[in-house]
Amino acid sequence: MNDPAVARTTSARLRQKQGQEQERERRRRPDGPRRRATAAVLVRAALIATGLVTVYYVLPLDGRSTTGTSALLACGLLLVLVIFSWEVRAITHSPYPRLKAVEALAATLVLFLLLFAGTYYLLEHSTPGSFSEPLTKTDSLYFTLTTFTTVGYGDVAPRTQTGRVLTMVQMAVGLLLVGIAARILAGAVQAGLRRRGREPSDDFASRPED
Repeated sequence: MNDPAVARTTSARLRQKQGQEQERERRRRPDGPRRRATAAVLVRAALIATGLVTVYYVLPLDGRSTTGTSALLACGLLLVLVIFSWEVRAITHSPYPRLKAVEALAATLVLFLLLFAGTYYLLEHSTPGSFSEPLTKTDSLYFTLTTFTTVGYGDVAPRTQTGRVLTMVQMAVGLLLVGIAARILAGAVQAGLRRRGREPSDDFASRPED
């Protein structure tokens, strides 16, 4: 004859085990709010990138002097720094820090690239011959991307000292953006998670270890 106490203990252990399995299954599947947050971030990132590129092509970039172009670049880089600082603060207060970091990186990176593309375009039109061939806005963006990704096809290259200095500035700031800025964003994500007492895997679905 079975001992009732043993039966109750066994039943309690089974219920506990079932509860643990259900909890693991729940964690494997992102819940509704998280899925909606992920979709919203992806849509916002795409809209921000599309909006910035549209402004780049629509904005009438008239001819400026070399000094004016350099001043514009300096102001633009300051704006990028301000926006990046604001995004870092927003990440620490966001309910989904990792998702917010993706949005912040997309906005900052696109703005950075378009800023240099516009600067190269203005430089070529204010000082013709600064590059190996005349630059349209698309050419300027193409050169910016090849420089940032270190592909360097060589079909477009700076010829003047000003053009080469600006290109070196982009290379240096690009390395900082990829290295230091990425570490800052990662730190902001961790701060946001600690602020809410959450595990690092809360923003995305993950498979917990058994």
